[in-house]
Amino acid sequence: MVRINLLPERKITKPLVSSFDPTQLWLVAFLAAALVELVGLLVIEKVKRDELATLTAQAQKVQADIDTIKGQIKDHDSIRARLQDLRDREDAIQKLQSARTGPSATLMELSHILAVGRGPTTDADKLAQLRRDNPTAAFNSNWDPQRLWILSYTEEDRVLKIVGSARDSEDISELQKRLLLSDYFYEVKLLPGARGIDAATKLDVVRFELSAKVRY
Repeated sequence: MVRINLLPERKITKPLVSSFDPTQLWLVAFLAAALVELVGLLVIEKVKRDELATLTAQAQKVQADIDTIKGQIKDHDSIRARLQDLRDREDAIQKLQSARTGPSATLMELSHILAVGRGPTTDADKLAQLRRDNPTAAFNSNWDPQRLWILSYTEEDRVLKIVGSARDSEDISELQKRLLLSDYFYEVKLLPGARGIDAATKLDVVRFELSAKVRY
């Protein structure tokens, strides 16, 4: 006898089991970390390359500056020698010029000091102030310079010595004042003198000697 089962057949279903493996999660995390680290290393490498390029450029510029300076100073010794030679020549020219014009200028000043109606070269305001403060220290514009004779005038290393005769000590004092007020003379000193008879004029005179330093 054949049996026919008319009831629907019940299928036996198996419970669903997750196919996700925990080890895969670790692998993904590892790969992500490795990727992040790789990106970070690439960024750091890029920064370091840029820094290296900047430092290299700076080093090249410094080296170029050094090469330029070396080129500029390679003849430094010869240039310095030429400059020293030029300075020596200039000093020699100035000394010759001073020797040519200096003594002439002081002689001219002395002629002004001993000229009638003239006087020393000095600042007008300074002289006016001196006349107000101490009239006896100013020179006498009415002095007669013919009362005094210059017998010797010598100058060496800008040190001047004047030897002469005068009618009296007042004339010598007047000459000394004028020399002191002059812009050309300083440290004027009166050396000891003596009275005597002038051989040419047979006049009673005072022999004197003055020393001074000159400016020019």
